[in-house]
Amino acid sequence: MRIISGTFRGKSIVAPTHLPVRPTTDFAKTGLFNILASRYRFVGIRVADLFAGTGSLSYEFFSRGCTEIIAVDRNAGCIRFIRETFKSLQSPPTILQIQSDALEWINKTTETFDVIVADPPFAETPAEELVSRVKSRSLLRPGGILIIEHSATRDLSSLPGFTERRKYGLVCFSFFMFSD
Repeated sequence: MRIISGTFRGKSIVAPTHLPVRPTTDFAKTGLFNILASRYRFVGIRVADLFAGTGSLSYEFFSRGCTEIIAVDRNAGCIRFIRETFKSLQSPPTILQIQSDALEWINKTTETFDVIVADPPFAETPAEELVSRVKSRSLLRPGGILIIEHSATRDLSSLPGFTERRKYGLVCFSFFMFSD
């Protein structure tokens, strides 16, 4: 895997082969971050990366200037890898790695975010639960967005707050926004 843009553009990051992950492809990341770049200045936004896996999406946000990132994954090996990688990138202490089930963490956090991105295992994508909890707990700041990566065979357009779906090969990103 590599960082596709920003300060660390082109930097290769080699994850251990034993991690239970499916990293987002460069093609899909490029599409996603082109969309986000048209909506946000990355400097100063707060991001939660749920089901972070290797941390690929977190590194993209950091490379573009975002320094307030929380990466959440239940796998200790994934969190250890993300922590070591951010340390090698000399990240500030405002980038946190939390070992927790993402849905449990959502129930406990009191923080709010400009962007929440979730890349759960496709076979068990808890999209309805993610949307419901993020909305009911008011975890998005005004104008904030929830993005769920999922299989292209899944349609999330009937869920509350759905705004759009973008397809990149076998994966899709569904976007959600909520007004008070």
